[in-house]
Amino acid sequence: ALAIAATGMNAQQTNLEVIANNIANINTTGYKRARAEFSDLLYQVDRTQGVPNRSNTSLVPEGVSIGLGVKTTAVRNVHTQGELASTCNSFDLALT
Repeated sequence: ALAIAATGMNAQQTNLEVIANNIANINTTGYKRARAEFSDLLYQVDRTQGVPNRSNTSLVPEGVSIGLGVKTTAVRNVHTQGELASTCNSFDLALT
């Protein structure tokens, strides 16, 4: 259980690092912000003894899914149009 919780803490640490990097570069010209993406790890299905079947006395198993954590799948740059700024230089240009 602690190892599963640790995967969540590691993923949140990565998310905080990406956000901190975005904030640190907020005034950097041409910087594209990043976004962390996560995915669930596989689920472990435990079969437990269930309730008796109505037609006979056999037991119907009921599945219990236990998640095995989360992992960071990617840190992607968000390519959106930034804000245009005037530089008062006749040789500067901006592309949209």
